[in-house]
Amino acid sequence: MVKNKDQRVVVLVDVQNLYYSAKNLYNKKVNFKKVLEDAVAGRLLIRAIAYVIRADIDKEEAFFEALNEAGFDIKEKDLQIFVGGAKKGDWDVGLAMDAVRFSERADAIILVSGDGDYIPMVEYIKKAKGSLVELVAFGKTCSNDLQEVVDDFLNLENNPQRYLIPYKNPPRPQSGRRMQSNRTSPRPTDKVATAPAKPVEKPTTNIAK
Repeated sequence: MVKNKDQRVVVLVDVQNLYYSAKNLYNKKVNFKKVLEDAVAGRLLIRAIAYVIRADIDKEEAFFEALNEAGFDIKEKDLQIFVGGAKKGDWDVGLAMDAVRFSERADAIILVSGDGDYIPMVEYIKKAKGSLVELVAFGKTCSNDLQEVVDDFLNLENNPQRYLIPYKNPPRPQSGRRMQSNRTSPRPTDKVATAPAKPVEKPTTNIAK
């Protein structure tokens, strides 16, 4: 896809999704600054928003500050813990609503996530609003169906050295985790930073940090 320098773009990042994809695949952190730079690709950036889940864990503030310094506005949501221990934390609806709203004045919405739940949003923006929708994600944890409906796909796996940062004290990689094709794994967070709040994925998947 040809990217014109006069195009107005908005970048919306599902931080938890990208963070845990990098952690599970490579046991590394994401360089969100480089991701933003390559997603914009020299065009006119209207806004870049990072959607995060707050869980009051150590070094969380440092992570949020790193995202801000990388050029992102931060939208936060608290991790909800229900009676019985069930947890919920995701930005699917909020991110989708922002994407539709920004599509009124952007030539392209750039979604940084591999979550197949965004497919209806992508289809609506393209058909009803006439804006392009581009995708940035790790191919192995990205919905195949989502890749098929977008106008352009930047696969971060094609240049992992650029988009990943080693942990100072690497956490153990997860074992036995199922990577889905129609939904991405996790929901993530870069100096770029320590781990973000670990949200609980919609039923079926238990994400360990």
